[in-house]
Amino acid sequence: MQYSFVVFSLVLFISININAQKSYKRTYYDSGKIKSEGWTHNNKKIKYWTFYYENGRVEKEGHFQQDKPIKYWYFYTVNGNKKSEGHFVDGKKNNWWLFYDDMEKINHKCQLKDNQKNGYCLMYKNEKLVAARKYKAGKRIKEWTDFKSFRKENNLSDLQ
Repeated sequence: MQYSFVVFSLVLFISININAQKSYKRTYYDSGKIKSEGWTHNNKKIKYWTFYYENGRVEKEGHFQQDKPIKYWYFYTVNGNKKSEGHFVDGKKNNWWLFYDDMEKINHKCQLKDNQKNGYCLMYKNEKLVAARKYKAGKRIKEWTDFKSFRKENNLSDLQ
């Protein structure tokens, strides 16, 4: 009886360890083209992942921890141009994010908290700062169209 319990425990331990191993996964579109690739542990995304459009270009890439995006991510258009980039914290967009126009020039950059604009957004046109906006929990609360008035009303260290 004791021998069978030890054998059963050993088999259970080995099968759990085998299933808990890290593995590199790839998923594919019905066409056979790669859709995503990256590491998993216990069937949850971990480490670096890359996702692709069906045309083969990269859609987005970044790190996961326990199936949630973390750290710095990059997003691209279907044509391969930069679309946006920024920080994830525990699966949500946080800190500064950059957003690009069709020419891959910064259109605006915003402070985000839990997927919402929260802080400043700096608006650009032809690589020149044209406006600044302040948001709280996704709602715009103020806008400036000249740097002098913006600087007068704000602490520039908040932009870091």
